[in-house]
Amino acid sequence: MHTMSGYPTLQPAFTIKVTIEAPLGVGSASRQNALQVVPMTGGSIKSEPGFSPAIDAEFVGVGNDYIHADADGKHCRLNAHAVAKPKDDNDLIYVNYTGVVTLAPEIQAVFAGTAEEGSTPFGNAFTHFTFETGSERYKDLESRIFVAQGRFNIEKGKSPVVEYRVSQVLQG
Repeated sequence: MHTMSGYPTLQPAFTIKVTIEAPLGVGSASRQNALQVVPMTGGSIKSEPGFSPAIDAEFVGVGNDYIHADADGKHCRLNAHAVAKPKDDNDLIYVNYTGVVTLAPEIQAVFAGTAEEGSTPFGNAFTHFTFETGSERYKDLESRIFVAQGRFNIEKGKSPVVEYRVSQVLQG
């Protein structure tokens, strides 16, 4: 029997929620896949119980997610940038995530603004998170590897919220 030793495992780390607005269709004169910039206007990072360093932060300023759809229209590539501020101090944490979203019909409906109320299933969006900070308290985040799966939460009359369940990659 083959064992799975040597493969990394995942430890739940935090839930990140990002409020997004309608994409700005920048386009591209020199590429096949046009650029869309999605403004990130709010959100939060909350660590799971037992995860260290514990974090409870809100996004500040304005972030953007730079998205290129593949030429075949089946996937899009994310590259998001934001800054978070913990509620209990003045430290700032730069958050960057990159990933791939499968443009299933329910995801296309979110981007088109026609999605029904509720949550899309997990499994269409996978990302890799990195962090940068001048804070001693959170500096360990810079040296760890984080992966996530995401979904969209749609509530009538409100901006869509992307919810990421983020795990730290650990030795298996």
